[in-house]
Amino acid sequence: MKKIGFLSFGHWTPSSRSETRSAGDALLQSIDLAVAAEELGADGAYFRVHHFARQLASPFPLLAAVGARTRRIEIGTAVIDMRYENPLYMAEDAGAADLISGGRLQLGISRGSPEQVIDGWRHFGYQPTEGQSDADMGRRHAEVLLEVLRGEGFAQPNPRPMFPNPPGLLRLEPHAEGLRERIWWGAGSNATAAWAAERGMNLQSSTLKDDETGEPFHIQQAKQIRAYRAAWAAAGHAHEPRVSVSRSIFALVDERDRAYFGRGNEGEDQIGFIDEKTRAIFGRSYAAEPDVLIEELKKDEAVAEADTLLLTVPNQLGVAYNAHVIEAILTHVAPALGWR
Repeated sequence: MKKIGFLSFGHWTPSSRSETRSAGDALLQSIDLAVAAEELGADGAYFRVHHFARQLASPFPLLAAVGARTRRIEIGTAVIDMRYENPLYMAEDAGAADLISGGRLQLGISRGSPEQVIDGWRHFGYQPTEGQSDADMGRRHAEVLLEVLRGEGFAQPNPRPMFPNPPGLLRLEPHAEGLRERIWWGAGSNATAAWAAERGMNLQSSTLKDDETGEPFHIQQAKQIRAYRAAWAAAGHAHEPRVSVSRSIFALVDERDRAYFGRGNEGEDQIGFIDEKTRAIFGRSYAAEPDVLIEELKKDEAVAEADTLLLTVPNQLGVAYNAHVIEAILTHVAPALGWR
């Protein structure tokens, strides 16, 4: 059975046409949508993190709040930019959010994406060492996070501590058992997907990736997933990995859907550049009557390869409408594709 969740970027803008006009709206509506999605039977509530933008930026208070308001649904990120992160502080925050949720945290991280400001991570106090790129720095932060999440002691205890210590070297607390196996890497290329597999991380592949072969997006993404699984097998990890893909999918079941998404002008992949050197391919959106949508999605090789599908939602259209979008996929599309 394929897991189906939603992915929200948490956009907000002080516009009369937006249902999400402030950062407070974005946060509180994110919690409400997660609750609604759980009630509808969805499997996951995921949130994107962007700094210096009118979007969700500080994930752990939100994840902890969602964890406290829900009981079953997975909660996660897709993704946190590791160039901005202190991996030890992050491990403590992630451990707390995971314990509050009862072990439901699925933490997606990456080396980062194009930013709103120039080298924004410098404002957070981080700078690559000599000979490193900012991407190298992000991957190094990720490796430190993975190491401390193992829960092994590494810090020498004070011989005269304020409180009694357990014997041996000390680890970070709170420690969340099993969280290390619920870390996902957002990979933009086949090589970084293999890198993630070697380090025992699950794979998140979004609606864009490096254009490495000139083939349609879903074919390139499916090849990325297969390369990841091959690298996982070669690494000899003891457990099975998980793979998610993100898609913009809208079932046109009423007049609101047709007004918002029935224009039919986003049905093709797009080519662009995410920086001066990297040619990228952006996957198409899907918007059609349910029977047409089912036939189109049957041809998406990457959706077929993945075990988890994240539906990107237009959060500024409000909680009620986004719950409708999720329900329409779960009701009218997922069963016909064998996802339920």
